[in-house]
Amino acid sequence: MNTTLSIIKPDAVKRNLIGEINTMIEKNKMKIVAQKMILLSINDAQRFYDVHKDRAFFDDLCKYMISGPIVVQVLKGKDIVSNYRKLMGATNPSNADENTIRSKYGLSVEENSVHGSDSKENAKIEIQFFFSSKEIFGD
Repeated sequence: MNTTLSIIKPDAVKRNLIGEINTMIEKNKMKIVAQKMILLSINDAQRFYDVHKDRAFFDDLCKYMISGPIVVQVLKGKDIVSNYRKLMGATNPSNADENTIRSKYGLSVEENSVHGSDSKENAKIEIQFFFSSKEIFGD
């Protein structure tokens, strides 16, 4: 069993979609083994998205991610990184497959409701950014 990081972004939290997104996760045989609601500082957002610092969208992404609370989660399951990315859908909600989180709830490329790690290596780094080992449960 592997783990990955999931973030329910400000647009989805604001629209009270945490429960619906969690239900989709759990119905797809993924287990939520850690979860908390936080408000990122601009410094935290910039550190978390540092990989994108040279891209044109970096400043807007960081401003968006501090615009309201987010829910950070650790998900556990078989092939969790690829399976969760499949469940999330394409970055642009209008290109996302039917019955994915982003097709159902995403508003735009920026306000696409969720983030998920893109590799096992990044999942480990991203999880450690938000969680200590004492906060992660599950078998």
